[in-house]
Amino acid sequence: MLNLNPEAVDLATLRQLWQGAPARLDDASMQRIAAAAASVERIVAGGETVYGVNTGFGMLAHTQIPPERLAELQTNLILSHSAGLGEPLPRHITRLMIILKLLGLGRGHSGVRVAVIEALQALLNHDAMPVIPSQGSVGASGDLAPLAHLIAALMGYGRVDVAGEIIPAAAALGRIGLEPLQLGPKEGLALINGTQASTALALDSLFAGERVFATALAAGAMSVDALKGSAKPFDPRISQLRGQPGQIRVAEAIAGLLDGSEILASHGRCGRVQDPYSFRCQPQVMGASLDLLESAARTLTIEAAAVTDNPILFPDSDEAVSGGNFHAQPVAFAADIIAMALCEVGSISERRVSVLVDPKMSGLPAFLTQDSGVNSGLMIPQVTAAALVSENKSLAFPASVDSIPTSAGQEDHVSMSPIAARKAGQIARNCAGVIAVELLAAAEGVDYHAPLATSGRLQPVHAKVRALSPHFTADRYWADEMAALQGAVLAGEIAPELLPLL
Repeated sequence: MLNLNPEAVDLATLRQLWQGAPARLDDASMQRIAAAAASVERIVAGGETVYGVNTGFGMLAHTQIPPERLAELQTNLILSHSAGLGEPLPRHITRLMIILKLLGLGRGHSGVRVAVIEALQALLNHDAMPVIPSQGSVGASGDLAPLAHLIAALMGYGRVDVAGEIIPAAAALGRIGLEPLQLGPKEGLALINGTQASTALALDSLFAGERVFATALAAGAMSVDALKGSAKPFDPRISQLRGQPGQIRVAEAIAGLLDGSEILASHGRCGRVQDPYSFRCQPQVMGASLDLLESAARTLTIEAAAVTDNPILFPDSDEAVSGGNFHAQPVAFAADIIAMALCEVGSISERRVSVLVDPKMSGLPAFLTQDSGVNSGLMIPQVTAAALVSENKSLAFPASVDSIPTSAGQEDHVSMSPIAARKAGQIARNCAGVIAVELLAAAEGVDYHAPLATSGRLQPVHAKVRALSPHFTADRYWADEMAALQGAVLAGEIAPELLPLL
């Protein structure tokens, strides 16, 4: 069980949480939460008009609510905002979303009671994930609809996935020993204002993309061997002269992966001067992508434990100050640059596949099959890779440059962060499929150079590919093997020694 300190969250901890590590807030967080809740009680008792505590919401912020209707106000807020559509969020993203909400609340500036924290924690402890539609948020004023569906489940509305069984929320609460949650002043707004859905989706794309990127490094290095390409472009002196940190790291990684290859040594004095860009410019392209992923990681690490609801409480002075931390523009930008970075990782990978299956470019048999004509070899897997790359190009158009006014113009600029993050996740999955095809092609190309062997570090990569897709001598049904390799890429199983990268 990880004891989470919201004031000291790092990327390694977030990665553990994404992978399913159990967690709860530390004692200091619980003390801060209690202090903030007491501050709300004092504000209410004093009769001060405070947005979200005793007023309406959005354009209705100037409507004051009488004390006897404050509980009704909070309930109506959750029910009216539970208006999402689309496929449910995957369970692991919902789980991460709950943890991120706990982190933000644990800073002690939101004003929820300890009972609310305990209810959210109970969902984690019992593997009870509310069914949350994936569409309906524009990323300001926070992820209103997704978070409302999360809290509605604690109130007994909607559905909950309890360890894989989807049942009505009221029944789920009974199964895990919870009473329906009755919200107090400000709690509804504190719970549904926030960027936690967008940030969970963006972190999912980041960590999936990290695994895809690591595998792409291994696949790219093995493709160099399959082509009998040159290792000179990975000379560290070249990258040091440019100075871009990602390029330096990628060049070093590929050079290290190729070190000791018998195939590489066999053509050291060949007359070949230059390889296609998709081979020799891997440090420049992949390195730039790695720099973008690093930038996104920094932004999302900060956002993961940020206070992003509104108004924000300052318990020391019993102030509730309205601001705009719910606006998820940082998350939207981070998700869009993840999308663009991974789009290029897939694009350059597909170009290497195209070279390997083309006998004029590679010197290998056409489509990497000896009996071509009767057999099509990797002709159509390369087409699939091309289709995925083209789809990614469309998905990579940034959502963060879009905005549409909502709430009768009160919320007149929004971030579109959940849309950006969902697209980034799809790009990561598509890119994994492209890398799967490259692994097929590179392994086959290496096989043609036997008895010469690839490097000691690439041999385990080759072996893992062959465990899922044996060497072929005739056409066969490819889809299952490609899907298995895609899954292995997303699971980080092909090149685990290169992880973590970020």
